[in-house]
Amino acid sequence: MHVVMIGTGYVGLVSGACFADFGHQVTCIDKDAAKIEGLKAGRMPIYEPGLDTLVARNVQAGRLAFTTEAAEAVRSADAVFIAVGTPSRRGDGHADLSYVHAAAAEIADLIDGFTVVVTKSTVPVGTGDGIEAIIRERRPDAEFAVVSNPEFLREGAAIDDFKRPDRVVVGLNDERARPVMTELYRPLFLNETPIQFTDRRTSELIKYA
Repeated sequence: MHVVMIGTGYVGLVSGACFADFGHQVTCIDKDAAKIEGLKAGRMPIYEPGLDTLVARNVQAGRLAFTTEAAEAVRSADAVFIAVGTPSRRGDGHADLSYVHAAAAEIADLIDGFTVVVTKSTVPVGTGDGIEAIIRERRPDAEFAVVSNPEFLREGAAIDDFKRPDRVVVGLNDERARPVMTELYRPLFLNETPIQFTDRRTSELIKYA
């Protein structure tokens, strides 16, 4: 499967590298050209034990690529993950969703054929509804499903947490997304890791709980 990861911060980079290690074709996208050039040269923007080796192995195998240009990758993607920052807003402390909404608008303009759009960022309950509304408004004709797939990664143990989780939580309101998400996590499913399917808002709430 072809996976696109928008955002190469902690969550996006670890998730993208692990999906590539599962055998998927992964393209990681970031607006920061210096960060992308560094990743292409093998320089990690964060420290996580084993991440540099994992990235290098999958880049060499041709399964993992880095770019600032989203168009070609998103058009051919089976699943597009939003893994951008959601910093607390100054003043009221609420999550700033401007990067999430900008990513949703960009995805809307580029998707071609049925695409699963997956929120990996930590977002308030109901964010998936907002993402779906943004894409639908910009592309009434688009075939897509918005899914919540929260991360539970600990710094220093993120790769192990991704590859050997207690469970994987997937929130969806469109059954067309279920086989796509099941195939993405197939190596974990074969290892009998439970994949907990819920509705989208329940998945978003689980992350906060």
